[in-house]
Amino acid sequence: MEQKNESSFTGFILLGFSDRLQLELVLFVVLLIFYIFTLLGNTTIIALSYLDPRLHTPMYFFLSNLSFLDMCYTTSIVPQLLVNLSGADKSISFGGCAVQMYMSLALGCTECILLGVMAFDRYAAVCRPLHYTVIMHPGLCALMASASWITGFANSLLQTVLVFLLPRCGRNKLDHFFCEIPTFLKLACVDTTMNLYVTFFGSVIILLTPVSLIMFSYGRIVMAVLSIRSTAGQRKAFGTCGSHLTVVSLFFGTAIYVYFKPSSNNSQDQDKFMSLFYTVIIPMTNPLIYTLRNRDVKGAIKKVLWKDSDSR
Repeated sequence: MEQKNESSFTGFILLGFSDRLQLELVLFVVLLIFYIFTLLGNTTIIALSYLDPRLHTPMYFFLSNLSFLDMCYTTSIVPQLLVNLSGADKSISFGGCAVQMYMSLALGCTECILLGVMAFDRYAAVCRPLHYTVIMHPGLCALMASASWITGFANSLLQTVLVFLLPRCGRNKLDHFFCEIPTFLKLACVDTTMNLYVTFFGSVIILLTPVSLIMFSYGRIVMAVLSIRSTAGQRKAFGTCGSHLTVVSLFFGTAIYVYFKPSSNNSQDQDKFMSLFYTVIIPMTNPLIYTLRNRDVKGAIKKVLWKDSDSR
């Protein structure tokens, strides 16, 4: 019966951290806490941006998109990971693996582009303050946000379909905690050079194009800020961009390291922990970074809490 079940199984085995049984329980507890805080923190940002009229600006429109994206991104990976960590069953269905790969890649690509768009918004706010509302009008904001989502999902659709068309000759064990393209390509029993080129080309466009836009935007921002004579004005300008620059450095630094470093047989465990960093930890820290460094968000939280206490 077991033999029949194994032969009829068409899904995949996510090896994840199964070679470290003691670590699995610790990871389960830690990741569950992180996941709850990710949902709470990002939901708070979205709710505040909707409830407080002072936050009805392009910056918080994009920040709400980022918060919603981070919740979806983490949700595409963590629930399945928690299930696998909580028991002996490490399997994921064929359809589940395809959906997880497509959604996680699409949301990751969208975040890369959205962070580039947010850098342009900061450039317009600091370098073109008198024309900011004209440049970043609601129509353009909606267009740039939509373009980020559409581009990310279109790129993911192409890469996911190409990967799942590869023959695997019965191989179904993925040495990772979620379905990711680089690990999935190792299951193929044919030459994957073309797929590697497509993945590399897509990574260059999705990662390096936003990075170039971010570097250009912040280069102009630094020049504009240094030309401000008052120290208070310089601090205010840098404070406007500090939160975004911190998030950009964490996300792109980790992603570029994972996708562009030379492959090594001894680096799989390291890759897993780095993947945990940008799929779980960064989405949780984003709301903290924007809250702790932002007076507007702090003020909105106090205003909402004050209203609640007054209503009682």
